[in-house]
Amino acid sequence: MNPWLFLGLVIVVIVLALWIPRFRLKRAIEAPFPGRWVELLERNIQVYRDLPMPLRLQLRRLIKQFLHKKHFSGSAGLEITDEMRVTIAAQACMLHLNRRGDLYPKLKYILVYPSAFVVSRPEADASGVVSKRNRGLLGESWQNGKVILAWDNVLHGARNFVDGSNVVLHEFAHQLDSESGTADGAPLLAGTSCYRSWAAALSGEFEELQKDTHFGRRSLMDHYGATNPAEFFAVATETFFEKPRKMAKHHTELFAVLKNYYRIDPRDWKYAKEEDVHTC
Repeated sequence: MNPWLFLGLVIVVIVLALWIPRFRLKRAIEAPFPGRWVELLERNIQVYRDLPMPLRLQLRRLIKQFLHKKHFSGSAGLEITDEMRVTIAAQACMLHLNRRGDLYPKLKYILVYPSAFVVSRPEADASGVVSKRNRGLLGESWQNGKVILAWDNVLHGARNFVDGSNVVLHEFAHQLDSESGTADGAPLLAGTSCYRSWAAALSGEFEELQKDTHFGRRSLMDHYGATNPAEFFAVATETFFEKPRKMAKHHTELFAVLKNYYRIDPRDWKYAKEEDVHTC
């Protein structure tokens, strides 16, 4: 074969390999948002009806992009439905509203269990002896492109968007965290000054939550956030989206840093006031 012809064929193949995925994504994003998906959002996502219309439209676009690029699979006999895909995608995409950049570029798979799933992990006791221990989990986020979720808890969290507990927000905050290369409670930020502000706000709040946990004091954020900085960021994200008024009042600096990072202020959404919901 003529070497120039061969080179031309190679170039055509490369161009097509780059162009076809982009064309398919563009077509998926520009497709009409199915009416049945809107019904699912209105039924399952408590906060959806109260989002300003520009955010609703933006969320729909992100959902279409998310569902085009991510693969869902059921575990323990669960059959994946549109309700599961849309409900999970909507909550995951809320963390990307008003933000630029790829939509969870490292994430490829979402595994869904019907309910809490059991994992076996090596753990060391007080004497240093390591043994495997079974633990029941509602969600996990892996840095190898996978998120695992318990569907019943996903649905509960979506329909109760004011209790500060949301497994999808939690696990996808871990995905954002890991985009920096390691899950350490510091996701990708704009620059050095942003990292300084981030560290100053989160480190102090993390220490306070650790003290609250140690002494058994009540706190706005779940005590699980005292486990390590990565879990603190995930728990703080749940609180930011679901209890924004209380966080802004009692954790002003932390709220401001998260507001700057997420480029959104959930206090503007007109869903049920947190003060009307009993929390422990």
